[in-house]
This record gives sequence, structure tokens and C-alpha cells, in this order.
Amino acid sequence: MNVPFCTCTDLKCPFNPANHDKGCTPCIAKNLKEREIPTCFFKAAGGEKPTPDWHYEDFAALIQSLQEKTPFGDK
Repeated sequence: MNVPFCTCTDLKCPFNPANHDKGCTPCIAKNLKEREIPTCFFKAAGGEKPTPDWHYEDFAALIQSLQEKTPFGDK
């Protein structure tokens, strides 16, 4: 299925929308089950990912590192 806003480049992942006709639902379900955040959220946040994994804490670490560089209120 073509999901225009999907930024995931892992085309080998069976949950990638390019590999089935169910959109983002399988990806979101997998991530919720594993306490992870989808890749698209990390990419949308920008910056250099400071940790190797995709868990909630890893996303929080990314956001914190971005805030240290440029506080969101200073845009």
C-alpha cells in the first residue's frame, strides 16, 4: 500500500506499509506491543538519534538532546 507520508526506509520490515494493504496499523500495533515509537516519529523530530533503540525512552532522549541544542521556545 502506498502511504505518502511514510518515511520508513526499512522495506524488509513486514510491517512497512509498502509490504501489505493495511496502511500503518500493523506498524503501530507492533510498536505499541514492544513499547517502541515508529521510525517516522524519530525522523519527524529530526536531529541525530542519541541511542541505538526505538523505545519510548529513546525518543525522549532524542527530544531532550534537541531541546539542549535549541530550546523549542526559541524558534
